[in-house]
Amino acid sequence: MQSFIDQSVCFIENHQAWAGLVVGLLAFGESLVLVGILLPGTTVLIIVGGLVGAGIVQPLPVLLAAMLGAALGDTTSYFLGKWLGRGVVHKWPLNRYRREIARARLFFHRYGVAAVFVGRFFGPVRATVPLVAGMMGMNRRRFQVANILSAIIWAPVVLSPGWLVAKGADNLPEFDATSLFGLAVIAAMVVAIIIAVLVIRLRGRRDAGI
Repeated sequence: MQSFIDQSVCFIENHQAWAGLVVGLLAFGESLVLVGILLPGTTVLIIVGGLVGAGIVQPLPVLLAAMLGAALGDTTSYFLGKWLGRGVVHKWPLNRYRREIARARLFFHRYGVAAVFVGRFFGPVRATVPLVAGMMGMNRRRFQVANILSAIIWAPVVLSPGWLVAKGADNLPEFDATSLFGLAVIAAMVVAIIIAVLVIRLRGRRDAGI
């Protein structure tokens, strides 16, 4: 895994024109069923955020590619679940990951459409919730709304730790493209926190029968 991380980061540093494509593929893999369980894509994306903060990689192509890749990955997993049906969990290779699938099903039953949105931000269920949503026959439009909105927020959030470290707390950036990226990161983090709080509160009200 460490070798994959090192090679990916090294390739992006040395071939900056390909940064968007590589980031898009990593985001796609992170959201794809089974692949996302094995792929250390998040670690690479955090480091790429550092490259953006250091001014080595342009922010806009990376950000857009991460959003697109994440949305396409969830969409692919959703349609696989819809096409293959519930019995797929008993077939190879998913039968080797029944615990992960069971966790995602429980998460989906508890939160419904919110599970697609919130699940994007939780590693243990990120790559399996879309598959379960398809298996359980979730409405396609509702799925895509949650999928696309979560991808838009997830991309800057996952890149933000590396960006913040690279910029440094005491280093006030000039108002350029990188600064705009930083503002997007902060805004996305605030929105993600607000949505998470609302989901938790709504679930608490539902459990209490309010």
